[in-house]
Amino acid sequence: MNWTEVNIFTTSEGVDPVCGCLLNTGVTGFEIKDPKDFEEFLEHKTGNWDYVDDDLLKLKNCETCVTVYLPDNSQGADMLSMIRAEMSALKARDTESAFGRLSVELDSVREEDWANNWKQYFKPLTVGEKLVIKPSWEEYNGSDGRTILEIDPASSFGTGQHNTTQLCLELLEKYLGNGNKVLDLGCGSGILSIAAMLLGADSVSAVDIDKNSVDIASENAAKNRIPADKYRTFCGNIVTDSGLCEDIGGGYDVITANIVADVLIAMSPIFENFIKSGSILIVSGIIIERCDEVLDAIKAKGFTHLETREKDGWAAAAFRL
Repeated sequence: MNWTEVNIFTTSEGVDPVCGCLLNTGVTGFEIKDPKDFEEFLEHKTGNWDYVDDDLLKLKNCETCVTVYLPDNSQGADMLSMIRAEMSALKARDTESAFGRLSVELDSVREEDWANNWKQYFKPLTVGEKLVIKPSWEEYNGSDGRTILEIDPASSFGTGQHNTTQLCLELLEKYLGNGNKVLDLGCGSGILSIAAMLLGADSVSAVDIDKNSVDIASENAAKNRIPADKYRTFCGNIVTDSGLCEDIGGGYDVITANIVADVLIAMSPIFENFIKSGSILIVSGIIIERCDEVLDAIKAKGFTHLETREKDGWAAAAFRL
């Protein structure tokens, strides 16, 4: 398998928050380059040094960087999109710019090459009992009667290949009712909100903190012939922007939120503002190790836990208000 080096540029103060975000996405191995380490070496070294290792010397004037390696396939593409979404959310929370530019860059490979490389792995995928997810460049005969959801994720999370998305789609298929009004928080490529429309929802609102994701979600909705007046998009942070929350409105029958543990916990006091009594909340993007923490935070806000599904270290859960 080929691997791609992904560098996240931050500051010494930003290393721990960045690594915490990476752990939330399921990334458990990373390298850290920080000039602060060189300063600590100088401060604590003993004796006379005639030679300093070149790798250590490189730290002297480098920009603080956290590096991860992602597989060159569709799962890696989803992971990259998830990391970018996490960094966008972290940047929005970093009101004093203490964590630096939080830029996510690929080493020695162009974005266009990356996209074309993993396309070969992205094939039609059946999810649940009703859906098949496919990219625009693949054909699907449709003889099994499944509803075709065409998705081109570009640089936004959500190809359907990732376990978190599949778990969320399975729960959505189970709990969505015909004519429901759906809110998709952290929409990414729009895959969940588009699936909701194809499965019988009357209208959806798709929200993301990243403007690029919102634009891509709108494009993907149009590809699936979703009427524009039934598919509203919003860009911003619902945790900090009360005006945005007012624009999104309430009375939703179903909320989906496929994000990460920390953001779900931060959103837990807000979910009830959007949803009707007796309606459904579906959350995903949770690593197993933090599942109980997320469930407890949401139950503490008056939601009843209906079920949890797990797959390969990830969890999704459904609640009723």
